Amino acid sequence: MVPDPPGPRSARVLAARRLRRPAARRVRGQFLVEGPQAVTAGLAAGALREIFVGSSAVDRYVELVHTAGIPVRVVSDDAVASLSETVTPQGVVALAEYPHHRIADLGEPRLVAICVDTQDPGNAGTIVRSADAAGADAVVFAGSSVDPFGGKAVRASAGSIFHLPVVTDIGVDDAVRQLRDHGCRIVATTPLAPRDIDTAQDAGELDTPTGWLFGNEARGLPRATVVSADAVLRVPVYGQAESLNLAVATAICLYASARAQARLGSGAAGVGGGERL
Repeated sequence: MVPDPPGPRSARVLAARRLRRPAARRVRGQFLVEGPQAVTAGLAAGALREIFVGSSAVDRYVELVHTAGIPVRVVSDDAVASLSETVTPQGVVALAEYPHHRIADLGEPRLVAICVDTQDPGNAGTIVRSADAAGADAVVFAGSSVDPFGGKAVRASAGSIFHLPVVTDIGVDDAVRQLRDHGCRIVATTPLAPRDIDTAQDAGELDTPTGWLFGNEARGLPRATVVSADAVLRVPVYGQAESLNLAVATAICLYASARAQARLGSGAAGVGGGERL
């Protein structure tokens, strides 16, 4: 008789479920990755340590199960659903190693997003995805930003959390100082800036290595941080919208730099699977 697969109360599943809490992720140095796209990206990066697959989903993920190269646990559908944070679980969840990237390890970055006190995990993950698409060298979550390795943020990154360094646990001033030491010009973004990114791009100001500062969704950047920047710019709004979503504004700024640098043949953009800018 074939034994029933482990359920939600099994020791391994309970231990993995605790990783839904930020404190547990920090203590154990691991986080949860959900869905085939993110799990495949994590495997390709060599970042995964264990995979849980629901018993009814095994046939869907046969190739993944047989080629993973790490332990794959077949558990009950209820068990894998208990690890999921989505309304409709996809039947596969993995444990990934919590990375410890540092700005000091970036070498000579040409494009970096510095997110200050970002609070929405969906924005955090989307910013990582946009930075990846723009060919950025890293994303830095400074100050009291949300954990970008939480479930919603990881899902919003669509696998990009494994494609570029994501730096956490760093103060804003320290992040700015280190990136400036690495040759980056620091540009703060605020809707009240007298100049916009189009003007700066036309003047050739975005051709150089740049660290973009993006503020909190509700409060923006602290005044002291704005004053400390080498330049202050805004995203132009041509219609009647009062403002742009943080993740959208971030993508626009990063792509402005990526386009400018690509024209110089710097290689900062267009190195992935998409078309060159």
